[in-house]
Amino acid sequence: MRKVFGGVMAAALAASLAACGSGNGNGGGDAAASPSAGATDSGGSGAETPKDRVKLEYWHTYSDQEEKVLTEKIKPAFEKAYPNIELQLTRMPYEGLKQQVIAGVAGDAAPDLMRMDIVWVPEFASQGALAKLSDLEGFDEVKANVFDGPLATNFYDGAYYGVPVNTNTKVAIYNKKTLEEAGLTEAPKTMDELVKAAETLKSKGKFGLGVSGVNAWGLAPWFWSLGGKITNDDYTKSDGFLNSPESVKALETLVSWNAKGLIIPTMLGGEPGVWDGLKSGDYLMTDDGPWFYSILMNEKDAKFDPMAETVRGLMPAGAGGSRSVIGGEDLVVFANSKHPKEAWTFAQWMMTEEPQKIMAEVGLIPSNKAAAEAMKQMDIPFVGEFVQQLETALPRTPIPQWGEMEGIFNLSFEKAIRGEKKPKEALDEAAKQIDALLK
Repeated sequence: MRKVFGGVMAAALAASLAACGSGNGNGGGDAAASPSAGATDSGGSGAETPKDRVKLEYWHTYSDQEEKVLTEKIKPAFEKAYPNIELQLTRMPYEGLKQQVIAGVAGDAAPDLMRMDIVWVPEFASQGALAKLSDLEGFDEVKANVFDGPLATNFYDGAYYGVPVNTNTKVAIYNKKTLEEAGLTEAPKTMDELVKAAETLKSKGKFGLGVSGVNAWGLAPWFWSLGGKITNDDYTKSDGFLNSPESVKALETLVSWNAKGLIIPTMLGGEPGVWDGLKSGDYLMTDDGPWFYSILMNEKDAKFDPMAETVRGLMPAGAGGSRSVIGGEDLVVFANSKHPKEAWTFAQWMMTEEPQKIMAEVGLIPSNKAAAEAMKQMDIPFVGEFVQQLETALPRTPIPQWGEMEGIFNLSFEKAIRGEKKPKEALDEAAKQIDALLK
């Protein structure tokens, strides 16, 4: 993927991004706009459609249910408030989407806006494909109203190139009966409590520590909570952080847990799968996202009731506190948008409380803090812990090199957990390789 991106973008964008920089719409400084910029009826009275109505092309990857809300509620509400702007919504299949975006940018055929995977934003920003939003009027207000972690996924080279249109994270989910077997009535608040429960369950042939896989998505909440770090705070250096004494100790702890048989076999590809093991009670817990509930609660003729048979809690706190990993999507404006002012107008509007609450109806967690708080009062019974966990959740390193970096991270951890290398040796090697990428 990286080779494709580097080859295609470096060659094709060399010519086309010169045009992107000047902006074949307005580009640069002219892109700044307040939410009412260009609107002939910002009061939302539904006045007659202006003759110079602008059409914004918006690519997205919403599901069937989410797309229905987008089409039937979001689009009419926005167009009523801004009758000079029409949203043209295009649902894109996720498979092969990155290549389509690369081709669209290179051929000056990208949309005005896109709901983009959070790990892609720094990479496209580094190629000059995205508009720098943090320079625009109104950005500081958006920044003040959203969670810091989701916003950080849009950061590249000192600026922000998107806004977090929706977010998610993982929390600790426990099988209620198995938790009681371990002698507990509520979710453990610390790693020490969780490990003690896991040791109790081991004698009963059950697994207590739900590390779901040897990859950054599966390991990061545990590694961070145990005190580990991947890079420094500005993502420019790994040596001294990924292989710091605190990080080495965090990985040594994971290695020892696995050696003692406390971690679910799924981490290294064993069976049963995470959800099957959790539902059967063979696994005490795992960390997972809100889709665990939204999917299982909608299964027809299901024998497992996730709300009645599980208990939710924040990730148990270790030396690094209670940490989880951020997922979700960002809303970006392409540098060669034909209508940058109107695109930014929509992006700002989409980040306000009411649109965020509308999309929350289908279980998407808002990044707008007021909307997320309001979501706790909506008829979505499992959301509270996810919103609370977002306060301390962290992004996977938001840099263009993350794809390659993650491969190094995953391999070094797997080697240590499988006993092929000592934790310090594995992390020393990984830090050296990652620093070479960062340079």
